[in-house]
Amino acid sequence: MRPCTTSDAAAIAAIYNHYVRETVITFEETPVAAEEMAARIAKLLPRFPWLVAEDNGAIVAYAYAAPWKERSAYRFALESTIYCAPSHMGRGIGTDLYRALLTTLRTGDFHTVIGGVALPNPASVALHEKLGFKKVAQFAEVGYKLGRWVDVAYWQLPLTP
Repeated sequence: MRPCTTSDAAAIAAIYNHYVRETVITFEETPVAAEEMAARIAKLLPRFPWLVAEDNGAIVAYAYAAPWKERSAYRFALESTIYCAPSHMGRGIGTDLYRALLTTLRTGDFHTVIGGVALPNPASVALHEKLGFKKVAQFAEVGYKLGRWVDVAYWQLPLTP
C-alpha cells in the first residue's frame, strides 16, 4: 500500500470504470477518462488522503476520503470510498486498504467518516461493519441505473474517542 499520485489515474480509472459500466455500485453512468480521474485526485490531495494497493507492481485497489458536504460546518466529516479490481476481491486487500485509510484519517483533524453503499452490496456492507461502522440511514429508490431503482444506505464511524 502507498499514497496515490495523479500518475495512478489511468489504473484507478480502469478499476472504477468496471463498476461504472457493469454495476449499480456507483451512480456514475459514463466511464471516466484518466485525465478526469487525475483532476479528481489532484482536487483532493493533499488535504484528503488517497491510497492504492499494489500486487506485483499493479494497482489492484484504491481508497480515499473526500468532504462529506461542502458547507463549512461539515469540515470535520468525511465520506470514504473504496474500489477493488474484481480479480482481487475476497483476498483481504480491501480490508487492509480501508484500515490504512482509517488510520490515516485518525491522524488528521477529522471527526467522523461516512460510507455510502448502493444496495444490494453484501461485500461492502460486511466490510464497513467489520471495521466498526454502524448503519445510520437508508434511502429507498434514490438512484436509477441499469434499468432498475437502487437504494442507498450509509454507515458511519467516529474517528475520535
